[in-house]
Amino acid sequence: MTPERRDAILAFLALADRLKHTLRAAQTGGRRENSAEHAWHVALIAATLAEEVAPRPDLAEVLAMIAIHDVVEIEAGDTFAFDDAGLLTQMGRERAAADRIFGLLPADVGRRLRESWEAFEAQETPEARFAMGCDRLQGFLQQVECGAPAWKAIGLTKARSLVRMQPAIDLGPPFAPMIVALYERAMAEGLLRP
Repeated sequence: MTPERRDAILAFLALADRLKHTLRAAQTGGRRENSAEHAWHVALIAATLAEEVAPRPDLAEVLAMIAIHDVVEIEAGDTFAFDDAGLLTQMGRERAAADRIFGLLPADVGRRLRESWEAFEAQETPEARFAMGCDRLQGFLQQVECGAPAWKAIGLTKARSLVRMQPAIDLGPPFAPMIVALYERAMAEGLLRP
């Protein structure tokens, strides 16, 4: 490894550590969850559920996507799933952040990580869809577990929530039964409006 390659990778990894300071709408332990905690939990869900789907996804590819999928939020910020104004500019902000962040790396590494990020965004492979299902399940579970203050603040309805969750439900088992059970709990606890 050349000193230039070493320094570029170290600079990227130091920047990536800032994901620990990117806050999300969900709470954990009475404070807002950060994007690094979210990514860890999504990875844990993937490791737990990988053998529950057929055909089984390439877990290494899934975990790489999960590790990289929110790195752009270091610069673009996390966009709450129901922030209509933020969603209008999300992709542009994230693509600009991806250009800069992945551009810090040696070209081959930056290209590989960028391709993983773009694969997650495109949702065209079984691995990307499985990773998305894990991502959506984690966000939904986290809101239910913390009492959904972000949902309550906007008066989120079940119908509006389903627009976001339907792609994960459509994956079938194990996502559909788990999400349905979480919906039942959310409705019983008054976390979503009917």
